[in-house]
Amino acid sequence: MSDATLLRHATDTINVGSKSFAAAARLFAPPTRRSVLMLYAWCRHCDDLVDGQELGFNKEAAPSQADAQQALAALREQTSRAYTGAAMADPAFAAFQEVALRHQMPREFAFDHLAGFAMDVADVRYETIDDTLRYCYHVAGVVGLMMASIMGVQRPAVLDRACDLGLAFQLTNIARDIVEDAGMGRCYLPAEWLRAAGIPPDEVALPRHRAALAQVAARLVDHAEPYYASAAAGLAALPLRSAWAIATARYVYRQIGIEVKRRGPNAWDERVGTSKATKLWLLAKGGVRALISRLQRPAARPGDLWRRPGAAAEVPDAARAAGA
Repeated sequence: MSDATLLRHATDTINVGSKSFAAAARLFAPPTRRSVLMLYAWCRHCDDLVDGQELGFNKEAAPSQADAQQALAALREQTSRAYTGAAMADPAFAAFQEVALRHQMPREFAFDHLAGFAMDVADVRYETIDDTLRYCYHVAGVVGLMMASIMGVQRPAVLDRACDLGLAFQLTNIARDIVEDAGMGRCYLPAEWLRAAGIPPDEVALPRHRAALAQVAARLVDHAEPYYASAAAGLAALPLRSAWAIATARYVYRQIGIEVKRRGPNAWDERVGTSKATKLWLLAKGGVRALISRLQRPAARPGDLWRRPGAAAEVPDAARAAGA
């Protein structure tokens, strides 16, 4: 499969699958952009195959659990083969193989991501916000780690910030897609939050609960804020163009959460997004934020934030300089 064909496939995939991220991805330097698009194509393919979707859109019938389990097993097998350097016929896996081998992406990142789809297949329920964040790590936080690998990040403290951005993105996505997810029989909201709001888990999508659901969604959007703030502190460690792209994506996704909260009970009447004009404004804002990051010393990551599996406590710069 030629380089041009692979790039065209990945570009078409992101343009249809995520207009918000596609806009930000154009800001990366060309080599980084190519790897980012390749990674997105694989992530989108995995999600679609397990959910029985096409580029994020539902088909007529959802797959059975047995079909989803079979699809997941095939994804694991193909991912393992990609790491061996074997020829990949599927463009999504050819794309993943290129980016994984070029950037020496740890295998555990890829398989942690697939574990998130396994949680969907197993119909896992989430009792607490920490349970929800564990799911967010697998489906989005670890994507932040893979993106950071593409950008040459190795420092654990910076990887933590990349993970935090993924967590914030997914919390925003959950708030935006509550009703749509419920239509697929899925709910990622903490069950204890639903009980406090008086919403039975099997009635999340019912119109009579919209006012209470809006309060739960607002709570989720608010919970994403410290993760968005933490992620901003990682911009200084990225190349300038990468920092601009990530800062822009951060602003765009955060704006979606702000809009979900603003709309209240009407947040699910239509899918919340950002207009072209808003994206252009946030693009400029992201550029300013990237430049400012060159001049700022990042604050320490708050200790009460959820921490990714295997992460060590952050060592302050002063302690690192002293050899701690």
